[in-house]
Amino acid sequence: MLKNYFKIALRNLVKHKAFSVINVTGVAMGLACFLLLALYVRDELSYDKFHTHADRIYRVSRTFLSNDGTESLKLGHLAPPFGPLLRQDFPEVEQVLRMLETGGTVRYKEKVFVEEQMFAAEPNIFKVFSFNVIGGNPAQALENPFSIMFSRPMAEKYFGNENPVGKVVRLDNQLDYTVTGVFEPLPAQSHFHPQFLVSFSTMNDDRVYGAEQLRTNWGNNAFSTYLLLPENYDPQKLVKAFPAFQNRHIEPKASRYSVLGLMKMTDIHLHSHLDSEIEANSDIQYVYLFSAIGLFILAIACINYMNLATARSATRAKEVGMRKVIGALRQQLIAQFLSESVLLVAVSLVLALVIVALCLPFMNNFTHKQLTTEALLDPGFLLILAVVTLLTALAAGSYPAFFLTGFQPISVFRGKVSSALKNGKLRQFLVVTQFAIAVVLIISTTVVYNQMRYVQNYKLGYSKDQIVLLRTGSNDTLGRLESFRQELKANSNIREAGRSSRIPSGRLLDSWEAYVTKGDTFAMSDVNVKSLSVDEDFIPAYQISMAAGRNFSRNYPSDRTNAFILNETAARMLGWKNPAEAVGGRFGYGQVRGEIIGVTKDYHFESLHQKVAPLVLFRQDDRLGWMSVHISGKNIGNALAHIESVWRTRFPDVPFSYEFLDQRFGNLYASEQSQQTLFTIFSGIAIFISCLGLLGLSIFMAEIRTKEIGVRKVLGASLGSLIMMLSGDFLKPVIIAILIASPIAFYAMSKWLQDFAYHTEIKWWFFVSAAAISILIALLTISFQSIKAALRNPVRALRSE
Repeated sequence: MLKNYFKIALRNLVKHKAFSVINVTGVAMGLACFLLLALYVRDELSYDKFHTHADRIYRVSRTFLSNDGTESLKLGHLAPPFGPLLRQDFPEVEQVLRMLETGGTVRYKEKVFVEEQMFAAEPNIFKVFSFNVIGGNPAQALENPFSIMFSRPMAEKYFGNENPVGKVVRLDNQLDYTVTGVFEPLPAQSHFHPQFLVSFSTMNDDRVYGAEQLRTNWGNNAFSTYLLLPENYDPQKLVKAFPAFQNRHIEPKASRYSVLGLMKMTDIHLHSHLDSEIEANSDIQYVYLFSAIGLFILAIACINYMNLATARSATRAKEVGMRKVIGALRQQLIAQFLSESVLLVAVSLVLALVIVALCLPFMNNFTHKQLTTEALLDPGFLLILAVVTLLTALAAGSYPAFFLTGFQPISVFRGKVSSALKNGKLRQFLVVTQFAIAVVLIISTTVVYNQMRYVQNYKLGYSKDQIVLLRTGSNDTLGRLESFRQELKANSNIREAGRSSRIPSGRLLDSWEAYVTKGDTFAMSDVNVKSLSVDEDFIPAYQISMAAGRNFSRNYPSDRTNAFILNETAARMLGWKNPAEAVGGRFGYGQVRGEIIGVTKDYHFESLHQKVAPLVLFRQDDRLGWMSVHISGKNIGNALAHIESVWRTRFPDVPFSYEFLDQRFGNLYASEQSQQTLFTIFSGIAIFISCLGLLGLSIFMAEIRTKEIGVRKVLGASLGSLIMMLSGDFLKPVIIAILIASPIAFYAMSKWLQDFAYHTEIKWWFFVSAAAISILIALLTISFQSIKAALRNPVRALRSE
């Protein structure tokens, strides 16, 4: 019987080639989109789960509070003294691990490179995280000072086929380190990716950091700190004990301005959005969004198949009636229709897998992932794939199977089936549903695209074009850097070169207490003022405008010790009515007391996700680690060649490397750009699949209304009126879909735009454009079949059975 079912199913697929192609194409594309997005979602949900103790590893965070109790800074890092004290006060915690991300120049013989993703790590890192160590002894590799471990790619880069263990490398052209091991890189699904591991005990050396600093520096919150908790241990016990812990070790009221928290490591990638993270994280909202899009597109494909299968089933009504008359049971007929559905979905699945294999490289390109088809062979994923395929087949074939087989034979022979199919409310509901989904995607794509254009064209308050960024040393190379700057400016293609502690596109993470005068005394302000250390050339290099006062000047030696420049937001929040009133005012920041010499106009140092923060600029030579070189756009190649030539002359021991600021700024919105691309692609696919359904339904409706059209033509109906009649049947559900989709899209995209402190507005024409596009596409899809039906000879139509 099963063999007979599939034989008849195959014959029907071959006999009705047009409908089969439409159905297979639609279902295949729906399954392909679902599989691609399922691979993306699976990858996002798998972060950090490869560690043996993943469910017991927690990261400690630190949040600073303003005097009014609001959060001013949320950090995924701690100060160095926390680690040992957590071990001491909470002996039930199995492991406490500290890491500090560093970087610098690595030299081995003639090979020298500037490296990042270098971490000073305590030796118990291998008891907390699951590294695959392929060289050296993990139990001892990070025990001794000045030990370093290389990832396998880095070992190959520096040592080739040599065994690196025991070799000596030099870091920052100052100190020698012994290679004690090699490890495989962590998988892509990790929230951090070290390429080098340095023994944490090296930090005790004063030339590196200093033992005293490790014990007493509560202000340098740069150390990632992880806890390995016992099995079945409630982390909230620690959270409740943290306030007393801080009050005991920092100062009696420390918990009023500093709050410690815990986050499970497997939650970091999707749920952590702190001001400091080791690497940029994703967002659980994207997982929800792309899961919904995948299911929606699959639903559209199923709706198409349900409508078209019902349409084709109408032509087999007499077949069903005859089968029933000669004794076929309803269950057998249902099995017949469902077997056809299973066969079609199976063929579609094969085609979908081919599409997935072809599209994965492009998907990886704009999502910056490493998705592979091998993930489809995972037993869990295969089970999901089998279930989804079966459910798709059942969902797509259930309506025609149960609907058509429910009629009595006498109803079939009297034509009641065709009448019911013609006026089916469910068919219209399904068309409304699929087009509503498509319209939501079109409007969402328009909003995302418009916001990205808004971000790219937004006036930031400074020049970000033709800014070349160089990592430089700090105070110990001050003389060389000044000579370097002057030699750079000797070339006409170099406009200016300024130094700073941080650069635009980064986060403003440094802050101390701000003091303003009240009467004759200094009083601490409630305003959390961020800080930026700069030299005299930073403001000219970025062409930042002054609202009042002046820039730092080499003609005033005091500018290097006790002069401050605020931005407009800081001046306003600190109590001055206008920028000019702030100039000359007494101001204190941290331990420094001095005078405000100028106020800049507001500029967006951080991304447009954040509001302009109150900011103070002042001079700290030991923190000026970046140089921003503003070059002329007339001859960029010549300018870069000059910068490199001067660099190699002044810093022969340091490899030359640079990056452009506008590229870094673009990276701030990489996830939104990927989102825009995905929206565009999948909204186009949703529209395409919906139009396939309309095309099939227009063919069906033209067939089922053949005699009606013939009668109308005989009675004098014009070609235009017939086309309008046939087209109107499909335009009504499309218009209803637009009316339903518009408020849904408005609500969803309003919520999305709230993630930006500065964003565009959702314009009325977004909805008009989406409606026009949907209606135009629908008309183009059904017009050909409508015209064909209207032009048919009425005599042949009246003879049609």
